[in-house]
Amino acid sequence: MGKARQKIVIAGGGIGGLSAAMGLAGKGFQVTVLEQSEQFGEVGAGIQIGPNAFHAMDYLGVGDSCRAKAVYIDKLIMMDGLTGDEVAHIDVNEPFRARFGNPYAVIHRADLHGVFLDACRANADVTLITRQRAVRYETSASGARVITEKGDVFEGDAVIGADGVRSKIREQLTGGDELKLSGHVAYRAVLGIDEMPEDLRWNAATLWAGPKCHMVHYPLQGWKTFNLVATFVTDISNVGTNEPGTREEVLERFGHIVPRARKLLEVPKSWRRWVLGDREPIENWIDGRVVLLGDAAHPTHQYFAQGACMAMEDSVMLAHQLEVHGGDFAKAFAAYQKARIVRAYRVVLSSRMIGRHLYHAEGVERLIRNSIMGAKTQQQFYDGLAWLYGGNGLTEVAA
Repeated sequence: MGKARQKIVIAGGGIGGLSAAMGLAGKGFQVTVLEQSEQFGEVGAGIQIGPNAFHAMDYLGVGDSCRAKAVYIDKLIMMDGLTGDEVAHIDVNEPFRARFGNPYAVIHRADLHGVFLDACRANADVTLITRQRAVRYETSASGARVITEKGDVFEGDAVIGADGVRSKIREQLTGGDELKLSGHVAYRAVLGIDEMPEDLRWNAATLWAGPKCHMVHYPLQGWKTFNLVATFVTDISNVGTNEPGTREEVLERFGHIVPRARKLLEVPKSWRRWVLGDREPIENWIDGRVVLLGDAAHPTHQYFAQGACMAMEDSVMLAHQLEVHGGDFAKAFAAYQKARIVRAYRVVLSSRMIGRHLYHAEGVERLIRNSIMGAKTQQQFYDGLAWLYGGNGLTEVAA
């Protein structure tokens, strides 16, 4: 494959960066991953994994490890937060698995990240370095380098910007495009199984949809815990990332929701809150020997539960194209971008629409949503998700 032992530097040690490292090391590259924090780890709670993510994880060699830590739910359920009635559900049992070739599951974000971290640590071609925040890059005809906040320089034949929604690599590549705050704030908590009300201990990813708010809950960690996320629309603009939230604010924002659902929000003793943001789609992720991946390329709201999944798919496609093009970065990066850009931004724009018109609908729009969703058959739901879960070529790459 091209030059022997080409070296790639990855900025960012999240799920995107580590999955890229596994994909590239699997193709014979030597990879260095730079993480800004004091240790590799993942902030957050639960994450949903669609069949397309399992396709990617299998390709990257961690599918079985992830399956061992996942919880396999039976359904995706939407409840009407005003009436307490079920709007619709999607069965994710055997017919779903047969249709899409893999299951639908939920997992703790730290467990998923840990699987990739263990795989990277076990791979001699991956070097993991902490306390190094990428702040800029330099690229030439023969290579690229990352300069960190400390002033250290990491040289490679190419650089992957996988440094998340506030990516410094993207900022330089684009000249600085604005983070688009949604006005949506997500409160997150993890409950012990004994804290979860018995009448809501469902083996499902359940969404309670209310006017300008919604909440989601599902089991994690072998049914030892439950993930709880409460999201509402607000004009607050100064909310940060992973900061403490207040119980009073959550209860106030969900005061109009049926008691059966609202009582769940009274349980957590502490909350962490995030402001949700994304960026406008851009047509170019490449600057010479530098390319963007994951949230750095296409940050998205969580409403499609596909942020980490898209990053893993990126990693598969990037590794595949570098193999196909024999380590020719210019050709491989161009092919990777072409293969990913429409699909990734379809998720970004679809997530915006879901948040605006489906999960937070009010008035007549809510009635229309309930009517349309409630009338769908399981086959119609599956057909509507085929573009996403079918892999869009990923299954062929991963075969």
